[in-house]
Amino acid sequence: MSNTLKGNILGPQGFIAGAISFDDEGRVGGITGSPIAADAVRDSLLPMVLPGFIDLHVHGGGGRDIMEGGDAAAHVAQCHAAHGTTALLATTMTAPMADLEAAFAGLRSTCAARGPRAARVLGVHLEGPYINAGKLGAQPDFARPVSLAELARLHALAPIRLITLAPEVAGNLDDIRALGEAGYIVQIGHTLGSYEDGVQALAQGARGFTHLFNAMTALHHRAPGMVGAALAHARYAEIIPDLLHVHPGALRVALRSIPCLYCVTDSTSATGMPDGDYRLGRQQVTKCLGGVRLADGTLAGSTLTMDQALRNLVNGLGLDLAEASMRLSSHAADYLGLPDRGRLTAGSWGDAVVLDRDLALQDVFVEGKRLAQP
Repeated sequence: MSNTLKGNILGPQGFIAGAISFDDEGRVGGITGSPIAADAVRDSLLPMVLPGFIDLHVHGGGGRDIMEGGDAAAHVAQCHAAHGTTALLATTMTAPMADLEAAFAGLRSTCAARGPRAARVLGVHLEGPYINAGKLGAQPDFARPVSLAELARLHALAPIRLITLAPEVAGNLDDIRALGEAGYIVQIGHTLGSYEDGVQALAQGARGFTHLFNAMTALHHRAPGMVGAALAHARYAEIIPDLLHVHPGALRVALRSIPCLYCVTDSTSATGMPDGDYRLGRQQVTKCLGGVRLADGTLAGSTLTMDQALRNLVNGLGLDLAEASMRLSSHAADYLGLPDRGRLTAGSWGDAVVLDRDLALQDVFVEGKRLAQP
């Protein structure tokens, strides 16, 4: 039996006032209705239906951390689905190989099959350990150069989709092309590299930047740094729009400079939880005053959810709904090479969020099934 959802539906050509159907496989069967002007959508009595959110940087949520292994990722996927994330990448920390293998072993089953009332876990974002020890941010101090043998062992346990690395670390730049040829997407982050290092890394096949502005060399007019390389040359980069990690003015700069800038949460186990102490890999972090920090005050991920990211983009920065939606869904899908996610069109996966005029989340569909359904 197919599901049918009525509302103002955001398709590739704009909003349609009508209905969208999902077939038994969980894909979009079709969209019927009439076009409605974008500026009339929020005044309509019909709910808004947008593509489900795709988050490519998720460390945890609901009190659980991806590095725990076991069933942690399944719980994290449920936590984020409740906030409109329909697909995500489980993100690991810089750690000894034994810790990474334990986390990946737990991820194997979660990546292979979607759990009940959960987002689809598309694979792993390996954030480190191939980063610069001088720009760890909240990462533990287990940084090391790229090891193709380590990657092969981990990838055999659970699929690695993204790798964050620092290109200036000895040997890393030379390995970027081989990583791309092996099917990994390489992005630059936790780096003390120069503008020139960033340009070289992009020329070697790196495709994006990890949490733009954070944990990388800043822009100066005589030393543009890694931020300058991203703003001048990148097509894709991820950014954390919690309005804490990045000033709204810097967000506007990135939005004007990087065509396919997309949003991530960099969420931690503290997401959806009360203030207190939590884990981020081997680190203890504290949630308070809307942020998550190490004992020395360093920002350590976030408690952002993607539905709040939407509200920040629209209500805080003034983006229209269609652009905000692209930066929360289709750009991330395109970056991963997934043409059947991140958009509502016939044949795509039936991932959708339903919102009221205040952008409060009303319902979530993951692969054609209402989240409330078992």
